[in-house]
Amino acid sequence: MHDTSPHDIIIAGAGPVGLLLACELALAGLPVLVLEQASDPSSALKRLPFGMRGLSSPSIEALYRRGLLDAVRARRGAQDPAAATAHWTSQSREAGGHFAGLPFYCDQVDPRQWPYHLDGPCESTLLTEMAHLESVLTTRALALGVTIRRGVTVQAVTQDDDLVSLHSSAGPFLTRWLVGCDGGRSRVRKASGFGFHGSEPEFTGYSARVRLDEPDRLPAGRHYTDGGMYTYQAPGILAMADFDGGACHRREAITAPQLEEVLRRVSGVDVRVDEVELVSTWTDRAFQVDRYRRGRVLLAGDAAHVHSPLGGQGLNLGLGDAMNLGWKLAATVRGDAPPDLLDSYDLERRPVGAQLLAWSRAQVALMRPGPGSRALANVIRALIDTTDGATYLAGRLWGKTLRYPLGDAHALVGCSAPDFALGDGTRLGQHLHQGRGLLLDFKAHTGLAVLLEGWRGRIDILTTNTANTLGLDALLVRPDGVVAWVAQGGIDWPALETATSRWFGAPLTSGGGSDCL
Repeated sequence: MHDTSPHDIIIAGAGPVGLLLACELALAGLPVLVLEQASDPSSALKRLPFGMRGLSSPSIEALYRRGLLDAVRARRGAQDPAAATAHWTSQSREAGGHFAGLPFYCDQVDPRQWPYHLDGPCESTLLTEMAHLESVLTTRALALGVTIRRGVTVQAVTQDDDLVSLHSSAGPFLTRWLVGCDGGRSRVRKASGFGFHGSEPEFTGYSARVRLDEPDRLPAGRHYTDGGMYTYQAPGILAMADFDGGACHRREAITAPQLEEVLRRVSGVDVRVDEVELVSTWTDRAFQVDRYRRGRVLLAGDAAHVHSPLGGQGLNLGLGDAMNLGWKLAATVRGDAPPDLLDSYDLERRPVGAQLLAWSRAQVALMRPGPGSRALANVIRALIDTTDGATYLAGRLWGKTLRYPLGDAHALVGCSAPDFALGDGTRLGQHLHQGRGLLLDFKAHTGLAVLLEGWRGRIDILTTNTANTLGLDALLVRPDGVVAWVAQGGIDWPALETATSRWFGAPLTSGGGSDCL
């Protein structure tokens, strides 16, 4: 018997992006159905070492603001992700990240260049395992009542003004909203007619676990050669980039002789591969959809943008999509969103995706074989070795300088809210666990509670003191932790009402506004 009753929301894809989005929607009290093509979520490529992922500051803050960070930090299995990276560098200094393999170090970074950053429980970067992250998010989604159906493949999508019809291997489904979180080869994207444009690949990347005849012959670490780039962890963990225009990506199963040929060409070392235990390929293909929404179908994560995994930014980009979209789609489904709230998802996230694709292409330019690329890399390395250069790189890679253009002159509006330590011993992030907006009032302004009465249930009001207010009187924070309005040197009441209406819709009751003050 087929499911013919309309769902409010269906998400295609039960990877980290789809799962986090499902958690966000369920937290808002909405029923969510997730359809996943894979029958079994487990995969060797999701476990260490190939499943290692680096989370940046916005992702870490998102998990913290929903009470999930401690669970993600917990290590499952004997191998710590941090220990799994020790082979990539022999440096005694703490590496902060890299750009096309050119590292910067934490002791070079000057956080004073981020004036609204506050130290707190969130680290700037966190290594985790993909399998573990998915497990944490699956557990939370199920606890919130999300339904996950595995082994279901999307086949066709049509929509009208009211409903989306989804045809799948499990039969037809009807839904009011469909979100494609189904990866770089997204069937939702293809079936829904999204434009997808970008640049074709320059290389085939390989991630492999192999058995070498003489593993000590291959020098450990990251190396750029006349044939490409390779990174080696003895005795048999390899990553390679072979500049063949992506010709070998997803071809027939890669044999030991084929991988040996590539390894010899790229490394220049006469080494023999006896056995291929595990291998996957990837490319630097960089494509993005022309819009993140078409009618009642939306895209997030790799379904909306694909690029090389250099620097490990793809997961963070997708998690940012989910956090930005979740509360906006929830408000739209509930019927209390302003008319253009859902459109702001595309306006805010698509430029972030485009910027990351450009970032990925720039790294490829430094990796190309040839004296020009090596000369340019030397120039970039010299810049990275300066305090300003390392801080710029950290701000981009760690996500510290992310800001949405929300049209406000104050530098904090559009940025992640500082995690203020409050007078009652709590921190700002802890007050976002329920996914509602937050009005933080440092000076107990008369009239704020009256003004915001009409938005009760959508915005929590917290009047508190703190040792360091960063010179602010009050701030309005969206459910995703982004600052929507700031008061400094007094309350601009009309501006507060405008910001509140812009992000949280019309009030349910008349709050009286500034006339009551």
